[in-house]
Amino acid sequence: MSDPAEDVSTPVIDSSVHVFFRSNADFRDHLREPFRSRGIPDYEMQYYGAPDGEYSPLAGTRDGEHPGSDPDLVGEELFEERGVDIAVLHPMTRGNLPDRHLNSAVYAAHNQMLAERWLDSGTYAERYRGTVRVNVEDVDGALKEIERWHDHPRMVQLGVPLQTRDLYGHPRYEPIWKAACETGMPVAVHVEVGSGVDMAPTPSGHARTYPQYFGFMALNYLYHLMNMIAEGVFEKYDGLKVVWADGGADLVTPFIWRMDTFGRPHLEQTPWAPRIPSDYLPGHVSFVHNSIDGPPDPGIAAEWLAMTGKEDMVMYGSSYPHWHMGGADTLPGGLTARQREKVLWRNAAQLYGIDVAAPVA
Repeated sequence: MSDPAEDVSTPVIDSSVHVFFRSNADFRDHLREPFRSRGIPDYEMQYYGAPDGEYSPLAGTRDGEHPGSDPDLVGEELFEERGVDIAVLHPMTRGNLPDRHLNSAVYAAHNQMLAERWLDSGTYAERYRGTVRVNVEDVDGALKEIERWHDHPRMVQLGVPLQTRDLYGHPRYEPIWKAACETGMPVAVHVEVGSGVDMAPTPSGHARTYPQYFGFMALNYLYHLMNMIAEGVFEKYDGLKVVWADGGADLVTPFIWRMDTFGRPHLEQTPWAPRIPSDYLPGHVSFVHNSIDGPPDPGIAAEWLAMTGKEDMVMYGSSYPHWHMGGADTLPGGLTARQREKVLWRNAAQLYGIDVAAPVA
């Protein structure tokens, strides 16, 4: 007997597509002066590099252009070949540069490029949704970018870096969280492709090899999430929604169990966060699932996804065009038909207000 899930055409929302300028020269052309004349790290300036290259050979490119930089080519691959219905785009920048004014100008250039090249024109503009990149090291500049772009009909979220000099429970970030709530935009937290003046990516300092760096980097969300819960961010900003866009949902269950075990008998010590930690996950926290997230065993995947309410938090994302990009077939086997629907489109549609057709038998 066939699996009922296989007899249904399920929509797909790709919640994590990485987009770039065509080249360093193209980027500089979009940058305003006096920053255009400054020395700026390029896309490949990182401490670590994947052994076989940063980008998948399956991601098409045109001569002399960076992968993920051509809206028509990306659209053909995602929508025509991979069966994606809607793609949420995340412009990739260069990490936390030491000059906050320069960094804000870099973000502004990416936002302008995203709107003009991907969202406002081209064959697939109506099927793209965008991320407004904001510089958390320049709160005033971040608020100006939010004001500039939040009314754009296809901008659906704000984007901030996972690498920061303070955890996101720090009060200095509160104006950004407040603006996110006022505009109704979720905040996506994503690893940057470049290296700036960031803290070490592990508690023991800098990793020595790429596998160590890559394997641990996304888990830095645990520090941010723990800090935001403990500092009462979600209590104060009840409308705040945060997307941990580099995976790691498989770690949230044991992590939140430990927080609850300690937090339940000590709530009187944190009157600004009076509920047990796990109560702050529903409605506030989402994760993007990528090809390296587990568990892969189909015998336990459905049960594991149901724990801690993860089935209502996880959204599929391809990480196109990076080397670990994966299609909808990278979801663990053994999920129920309802769980697959939630991960492939329902959770993202609800979070971003995206209207996609219901599955058709």
